[in-house]
Amino acid sequence: MKPFLDKNFLLETQTAEKLYHDFAAEMPIIDYHCHLPVEQIANDINFENLTQIWLYGDHYKWRAMRTNGVDESYCTGDKSDYKKFEKWAETVPYTLRNPLYHWTHLELQRYFDVHEILNPESAKRIYDECTKKLQTKEYSVRNLLRKMNVKVVCTTDDPTDLLEYHQKIKDDGFEIKVLPAFRPDKAMNVDDAATFNNYVKKLETVGGASVTSFQSYLDALKQRHDFFATIGCSVSDHGVEYIFAESYTNDEIDSIFNKIRSGSELSEEENLKFKSAMLYTFAIWDWEKGWIQQYHIGAFRNNNLRKLKLSGPDTGWDSIGDFPQGKSMAKFLGRLDSEDKLTKTIIYNLNPGDNEVVATMAGNFNDGSVPGKIQFGSAWWFLDQKDGMTKQINALSNMGLLSRFVGMLTDSRSFLSYPRHEYFRRLLCNLFGEEIENGELPNDIKWTGKIIQDICFNNAKNYFGW
Repeated sequence: MKPFLDKNFLLETQTAEKLYHDFAAEMPIIDYHCHLPVEQIANDINFENLTQIWLYGDHYKWRAMRTNGVDESYCTGDKSDYKKFEKWAETVPYTLRNPLYHWTHLELQRYFDVHEILNPESAKRIYDECTKKLQTKEYSVRNLLRKMNVKVVCTTDDPTDLLEYHQKIKDDGFEIKVLPAFRPDKAMNVDDAATFNNYVKKLETVGGASVTSFQSYLDALKQRHDFFATIGCSVSDHGVEYIFAESYTNDEIDSIFNKIRSGSELSEEENLKFKSAMLYTFAIWDWEKGWIQQYHIGAFRNNNLRKLKLSGPDTGWDSIGDFPQGKSMAKFLGRLDSEDKLTKTIIYNLNPGDNEVVATMAGNFNDGSVPGKIQFGSAWWFLDQKDGMTKQINALSNMGLLSRFVGMLTDSRSFLSYPRHEYFRRLLCNLFGEEIENGELPNDIKWTGKIIQDICFNNAKNYFGW
């Protein structure tokens, strides 16, 4: 029986152990998509206690706690930080076989050198020890990034964001690049007229110009796109149920824009046409600048409307969606490709049933101009676990080139989430190691080790140019 979470955790063969320890373990990290609060990096804060860095904003943990019968007051409510931690410690023993169990103990080990299992009996000792460490300079957020050998962090930012904290970090001379990503979801969300018009007002305030037509709306957004580029942005990101690719005319979009600006709600057809026009326009801007565009598809958000009203979005009321993906994806990418305006693209899929669709779709538009131009992105959100990662790796291996994969990211709001890269790397090495020992791959450790290092770091470095 192997010990829990020892140095060979998830490594089932001697070859896997060698591949991980000799090649993967020490590779730096490029976290090219995350939701870390950039203000906290700019101010190099120290968290007051373990709850604040570990439980605040973490809907993964909240969902587990709710499922375990924990009242909302201990998740997003007003209970004290320690009381919230107690409820999390009560929940952890019930997360066996959920990735949270692995993540929790990896994070305790890698950041705090705590090798004790978290449960109600150990909760106070672990809370006190970790909280004490968090209050030292060694555990400021910038030092936490250094501790994990992070080289680049790419945050997720609305077009109206001023990016002053990114500029401060740059001016400080912080050696880890902290770059923005252009995430214009709100700029194309016309599901509710009042919400959209409030967003336009905010854009007018930030841009200093009135929006009186669809063209002036595009001009205001393009100004923000240009501004992001001056701060070092070279990546966009879109969180969509599926890639919108309805046919439309320019006159139709002008009319739709005027309708919603008047306060009228759009029909479903008008809604989809507007989103399609916006998504295409953003893709053209990205191509013009040589940016990389990312699409996170397949999330079915905000399902519990009662809880949404109480807690707000991004608090754990989302699920995997079963949207048709292939036809619209092909139409969207095909239009850009036919115009020779398809930039580097990463597509992240949330429904495992669509893995092969995305993997084969990427192959349709890889044109030989650069290695892995169209990427089937890392397993994300609900698939960010052992089974989900393995399925994504296998689908990409079978239908594309895993060797050209840009690898793992955190997609997290937590500064303690970087062991997820280690988790991915261990799974990757285990897959290669098993097939080498089974005679399915040659016993060429040097070449296989190079491929693993490429997937862990080098491919992303070359792909993004950072």
